[in-house]
Amino acid sequence: MKKKTLVFGASLKPERYANLAIHRLKASGHEVVAFGIEKGTIAGVNITTELVPYNNIDTITLYLRAVNQRTYYNYLMGLNPNRILFNPGTENPEFFELLRKENIVFETACALVLLSTNQY
Repeated sequence: MKKKTLVFGASLKPERYANLAIHRLKASGHEVVAFGIEKGTIAGVNITTELVPYNNIDTITLYLRAVNQRTYYNYLMGLNPNRILFNPGTENPEFFELLRKENIVFETACALVLLSTNQY
C-alpha cells in the first residue's frame, strides 16, 4: 500500500533533495503533500506555505535543519504521523525526545535511499 507523505521543507530548486524526493515519491505512486517557504508546484504537487491540518499522514519526511524545526514541533506531532524521517542534516535530539514521549516512530534515514531500495 502506498503511503501519504508530507514533504516538510519542500523547495522549488531542482537541485534540492526535497524537490527530488517529491519527484521520486510521485513516481513510486505515493500521495504527496508539501510545505515550504515558497508557493509553487513540483511534479503536480502544490507546495503550501500554510500549516494545513492534513489527515492520514503516514510519513513526514523532513528537509529542515534542526535549528528551524522547533517552531513546528507541535504541528508535526499533531498530524499524528506513523513516522517521521529525519533526512541527513535534519537530525534533532531535542525533537527525538519529544517524539519518544508521544510514541511517534522516527528514523534517521534518507527518503531517497529508502525509495531506491524499496524500503520506504
